[in-house]
Amino acid sequence: MEAEFQRLGPQNVAAFVAETIVGATTGCVTALPGYFPAMRAVCDRHGALLILDEVMCGMGRSGTLHAWEQEGVSPDIQTIAKGLGGGYQPIGAILAQGRIVRALAEGSGAFKHGHTYRAHPVACAAALAVQRIIREDGLLENVRAMGARLEGALQERFGNHAHVGDIRGRGLFRALEFVEDRASRRSFDPARKVNEAVKDAAMAAGVMIYPMGGTIDGRRGDHVIIAPPYTATAADIDRIVERLGQAVEAALP
Repeated sequence: MEAEFQRLGPQNVAAFVAETIVGATTGCVTALPGYFPAMRAVCDRHGALLILDEVMCGMGRSGTLHAWEQEGVSPDIQTIAKGLGGGYQPIGAILAQGRIVRALAEGSGAFKHGHTYRAHPVACAAALAVQRIIREDGLLENVRAMGARLEGALQERFGNHAHVGDIRGRGLFRALEFVEDRASRRSFDPARKVNEAVKDAAMAAGVMIYPMGGTIDGRRGDHVIIAPPYTATAADIDRIVERLGQAVEAALP
């Protein structure tokens, strides 16, 4: 990161943007320990902003309200969505440090942007209700407990599977990566569309998962994301993994 800042010229870099836990593109990949503090240090050294995208992984999905709470950093600007409204009403938002807000207020005096449905009162009311329920019903505690159960169940069911190259994620945000050869981690031929095949088999078994291809280089690589609701019970988690196991066996006999 420091080398890249120097290559571009630190004065030319406004910000570093990253997903705290990478979602669809690579399937629930978490950062190595110390990664985000190191990125934070480089940004601070050169006056650049640290912007974290938590549209998928944030608002409780990883077990804490914000995924960055588990990384030992806080961003200057953060994007949130999905879990903000719980699916009841589409809504997205940004969170910003006070110094960012003050800079805007003392500069142009406004944040120039626009969207037809911005400040939608029904969406805002739905999001507020969802966040109140998450807090009052202790759903973050349930995400942590059921996340641990999901991790254990996935490891037990797929840990030695010949075509599962990795099991990863955090909280109720987990992924299976599929490989043709487990020893070498060789990917399947993209023409096989393995992630789609697993998704179709899972749907037939009554489980909705999130398939994605191009995990490795934009063409090769297959994974599926498992993201149960925050209200999931132990029985739900066990049933999900059981039926997902049936789907993987059907798609990859």
